[in-house]
Amino acid sequence: MRLTKYGHACVRVEDDGAVLVIDPGTLTERGALDGVDAVLITHEHVDHLDVDALAEALGKRPSVTVYTHPDVASKLDALEGVVRTVQSGDSFEAAGFAVRAYGGWHAEIHPEVPRVVNLGFLVNDSMYHPGDSFDVPEGAQVDTLFVPISGPWLKLSESVDFVRAVNPRRAYALHDGLLAAPGLAVYDGSLARLANCEYARLAPGTAVD
Repeated sequence: MRLTKYGHACVRVEDDGAVLVIDPGTLTERGALDGVDAVLITHEHVDHLDVDALAEALGKRPSVTVYTHPDVASKLDALEGVVRTVQSGDSFEAAGFAVRAYGGWHAEIHPEVPRVVNLGFLVNDSMYHPGDSFDVPEGAQVDTLFVPISGPWLKLSESVDFVRAVNPRRAYALHDGLLAAPGLAVYDGSLARLANCEYARLAPGTAVD
């Protein structure tokens, strides 16, 4: 598989000409959806779900299928007919990729802020995208983990503990569009030192195999 990190929380997965995109949000370059075959949406927040961008992509490729939780699907009237609902624990195929959904809830922002549903997605038993959560994909041997590093719902120690709990071969930064350069340097240095695995932050548009 080829993995390309796009702005903030978006990851593009390619293999044998098939294209799967996870969480193309409003902080993501629309080019992430070029040639897309299927889309996974972890939750409803706009930094993970740009409905206008998806509608534009569907206008070019009507065969695209979007997979997400029923609570999110209910908000996607503009994409009627292309949305398939999945739940935590479900295994399914999207654009030829084997996908399993984990988790269930967005991490807590504050006790007074209602939590929304959130699914993490394991692709081809290899790459895990947790959305806005630290839900560990129990029983999975994760090769590549995308770890959230910033946001109103997390602190650095939680990111470190999450990487250690998943125990991947390598980890890449996710949810990194809210930090300025000095903050990114602090987080990157800390995670590289503490994650107990290979760690890096990929600039938007950077691909790895």
